[in-house]
Amino acid sequence: MNAPYVLTRSALSRRTFLRGTGVALTLPFLDAMRPAFGAAASASAPPRRMVCIETNMGILPQFFFPEKPGKDYAPSPYLERLAAHRQQMTVLSGVSHPGVTGAHAAEKCFLTGTPHPERGGFRNWVSLDQFAAEQVGNHTRYPSLVLAMSSEGQTLSYTRSGAPIPAEKSPKKLFQKLFIQGNPKEVAANVEALKQGRSLLDFVGDQSKRLNRSLSKADQVRMDQYYTSVRELEARLHSSEEWEYKPKPVVTAKAPEDIDDAKEFVAKTRLMFDVMKLALETDSTRIISLFIDTVVIHNITHHGNRPEVLAELRGHEEKQFDALNGFLTALATTKEENQNLLDRTMVLYGTPMGSANSHSNVNLPVLLAGGGFKHGQHLAFNKDNNYPLTNLYVSMLQRLGVETDQFSTGKGTLRGLEQA
Repeated sequence: MNAPYVLTRSALSRRTFLRGTGVALTLPFLDAMRPAFGAAASASAPPRRMVCIETNMGILPQFFFPEKPGKDYAPSPYLERLAAHRQQMTVLSGVSHPGVTGAHAAEKCFLTGTPHPERGGFRNWVSLDQFAAEQVGNHTRYPSLVLAMSSEGQTLSYTRSGAPIPAEKSPKKLFQKLFIQGNPKEVAANVEALKQGRSLLDFVGDQSKRLNRSLSKADQVRMDQYYTSVRELEARLHSSEEWEYKPKPVVTAKAPEDIDDAKEFVAKTRLMFDVMKLALETDSTRIISLFIDTVVIHNITHHGNRPEVLAELRGHEEKQFDALNGFLTALATTKEENQNLLDRTMVLYGTPMGSANSHSNVNLPVLLAGGGFKHGQHLAFNKDNNYPLTNLYVSMLQRLGVETDQFSTGKGTLRGLEQA
């Protein structure tokens, strides 16, 4: 895609709009903004962001993991395709989610870490992206973007009650959602729908308070938790109503045309990456999850170590890493003040299966790029007694500024990963 802005003006505010002939353009961070504020501006900083990506059919471990730990590792064939970003990337081995078993069933747990998804009565936990969005999502038009390259209903994102959040599967529709401003009639209809939602919550709240008088102490505690969730939802609805009146960013890039052929999943992923980069650059959101369904190559992931099948599968996976490299490069070459988007954006990339051939859910191929960590290393943990991947999630949340020392099964930060 082309560069999203054509500007020839200094800005005074992070939320400055350029207006003219019915068009309003909200600016990304520019170097001109910080001097405009003088000393006060130096105390502010551009936002931190998080992108979480799962490819669901595993990654051939022999072509992903380096043999040597530390900073002097020789890159594997797949990591060679990301060589330009070596110093902005940490590769993990010997990590998994404690108790997460069930082969393909583990797909839904990549961002939650909830054990035993294969069991009857399984109930998921909140996903990493949604936990983060609860804390920082109020700063942007969209608290988070939940995306999927899938023909089915898969998603990486789950609410606190464990309910799956439907994903947007069309890069074209995502582009329209982000950058196409509705006419006044459409805006009014959206606002009215939001108001009706608020009115319904008000009604539920009143009914619940009357019920509360007859409840036990324990039930009153539960109801208080319910009130809190109602108030939080009301606040989000009110915020959504305010955003309806604010102009959307205007970009010079054209809306992508969707690709319907499931075999072209890499090309479809590239399109989604293009729109994701625009969403981050315009500060439309700071949290994104992306589920990449590679079911079209499912049969050859059960390769049985046959050389010709391995070669075919490797070719598909190399193209996936080329697409990831393009996304990282797009972030790294987009300036934001004295840094770039990759400096400020954590990009998690991994899979819920260490080996699709054996349906193993241990020794997961995972990497983390960007986001303000001391990278350029391979952190190798015990392959027989895996280290909790959820500890990485705690580190990521803390880098976003979220005050927490645990998430899911993670009870601390990732050993060996330090903030820059």
